[in-house]
Amino acid sequence: MGTRTRHLLLGCTAAALAAAAHAQTYPTRPVRIIVPQSAGGSTDKVARVVAQELSEVFGQTLVVDNRPGSGSLNGTELAARATPDGYTLLVVAASLSISPAVRKKLPFDVIRDFAPITQLVDLQHLLVVHPSVAVHSVKELIALAKAKPGELNYASSGIATSTHMAAELFRYMTGTDMTHVPYKGGGPGITAMLAGQCHLYFATISTALPHVRAGKLRGIAVTGAKRSVAAPDLPTISEAGVPGYVHSSWVGMAAPARTPPPVLARLHAESVKIVRSAPVKRLFLKDGLESLGNTPQEFAADLKAEIAKWRKVVAAAGIQAN
Repeated sequence: MGTRTRHLLLGCTAAALAAAAHAQTYPTRPVRIIVPQSAGGSTDKVARVVAQELSEVFGQTLVVDNRPGSGSLNGTELAARATPDGYTLLVVAASLSISPAVRKKLPFDVIRDFAPITQLVDLQHLLVVHPSVAVHSVKELIALAKAKPGELNYASSGIATSTHMAAELFRYMTGTDMTHVPYKGGGPGITAMLAGQCHLYFATISTALPHVRAGKLRGIAVTGAKRSVAAPDLPTISEAGVPGYVHSSWVGMAAPARTPPPVLARLHAESVKIVRSAPVKRLFLKDGLESLGNTPQEFAADLKAEIAKWRKVVAAAGIQAN
């Protein structure tokens, strides 16, 4: 073995030992969790619960830093450019996989610039109609939409948001023509539905379920791969007539790319323990959030698959973000 080769091996060994030592002592100071959405929403709630639990495990403060704006791009770019040392993390929603499809130029690359840690929770959408709409199933809705092309309108929380993309995926897979009415957030969207200004809405389940239970809106189906624990009596859209339809608004944790693997491994292990613990699962379920805690590899594969899916849907629908 030559001198240069020995030096390279020694250097690699030293770097690996340093990274392992860093993980054992990590964190030694407060950690910032960037949330690229406003305070009070589902993503923010999840981030704050996980931050509080991690603070107790690590013995360090984890500070949630809300950086909304530009469709989640502001905070996400800030996280992508942060020093990859484990002291800046990102808790983000499904917008991370939608943005590459609807924006021609992004200030970051979702796959290259982030190290996925885990998807923390799954938040399904709930297809609801106003009681004045004479449909009680997915098949009836499809039949009505095809009988009256363009006459049914659907609310969303904004162009290229998860609620909008849920509806566009439905249109894409069913060949239906419905009119999009975007609102500035989920609150205004549900208000419009309650007032009868829109016929249907692929609302987040936490937003819509209380109104379904109160009889003010009619629940038709949920959008996930399986029935929701929060609304077990409602079928999935896939089983109700659109085979293969799956959409949900997950919330996940990531770090800047090149964050030391031992640090990522510890963050993953502790975060998964937290979201799978019985008290946290019960807390999340009150808002229709179902705990996940998958592997970084599963999270990465899901991101790639979703980006590809949304590019097809966006191209077919001609969607462009503002």
